[in-house]
Amino acid sequence: MTKNEVLVKNQKMGDNVLARVKELEGQGNLNFPANYAPENAMKSAMLILQDLKGSKKDGYKPALEFANPNSVANALMDMVVQGLNPQKSQGYFIMYGDKVQFQRSYLGTMSVTKRVTGAKEINAEVIFEGDDVEYETINGKITNLKHKTKFGNRDTKNIIGAYATIVFEDESKNYTEIMTTDEIETAWKQSQMVYNGEFKADGTHRKYPQEMSKKTVINRACKKLLNSSDDSSLLKQQVMNSDDRQRKEVFDTQVSENHATEDLDFPDDVVDGEFKEADQEPEPMQKPVDYDEETGEVKEDDKDDNPF
Repeated sequence: MTKNEVLVKNQKMGDNVLARVKELEGQGNLNFPANYAPENAMKSAMLILQDLKGSKKDGYKPALEFANPNSVANALMDMVVQGLNPQKSQGYFIMYGDKVQFQRSYLGTMSVTKRVTGAKEINAEVIFEGDDVEYETINGKITNLKHKTKFGNRDTKNIIGAYATIVFEDESKNYTEIMTTDEIETAWKQSQMVYNGEFKADGTHRKYPQEMSKKTVINRACKKLLNSSDDSSLLKQQVMNSDDRQRKEVFDTQVSENHATEDLDFPDDVVDGEFKEADQEPEPMQKPVDYDEETGEVKEDDKDDNPF
């Protein structure tokens, strides 16, 4: 297949995904943020996908030349239904074997959390040695957190914890997660790309511990609030299904790379670029090695090399 034929096929797939999105929107099953244009997000995604490459094992071939078409369609659908745009660093596309996956960044997770829960804002801060932090716990919920600090305490070598607060118009709904540095680093150690017996001295988590600590506690807070939400919208379902599918595809890739004898069968629901919804929702699978239990992230590598 020539490069031009690949582009035409995937453009047709993108058009079919957009058509399905418009159908869902017309039925009232989808509501996008006021400033979100699915067409613009799709254009950005297709440009990014054109530059996506396979692994060394695949000869670094362009992903669209050999990726499972259904996985590309599902990745695009995941992105659009969640109202995210990779151009705004709200997510990125990753190859797992021959499958493309859309993975939310923590900025994307914050955006989705606001839409699902109705939160007004999400704030995070690190706690330095010498800071004065007080809070109450009522029925297992952290309330009335007060944090006093001094400029002289700001030293990234002396971070002892971090917290994130999801703020609502009704302050009684505010939700706070707090983590110690030990808890944060335990979460980081779940990723072999970040920790392999020791943390990489030049890795993102060592270069920017303040921002990465905030990111981790934000993801943990958002994950818990999303999971506890009773929202039954298509957006909430898509968020949950996307996370399940991501864990499944990473695990399947690891099984393949370990030369497992069991054949894993995936339906090919895209014919000549036509997008079709899967008949069943993906079932949760065993968690991959780089799955962060605390934050819900699948950690493929340091995509957020610059966390700012």
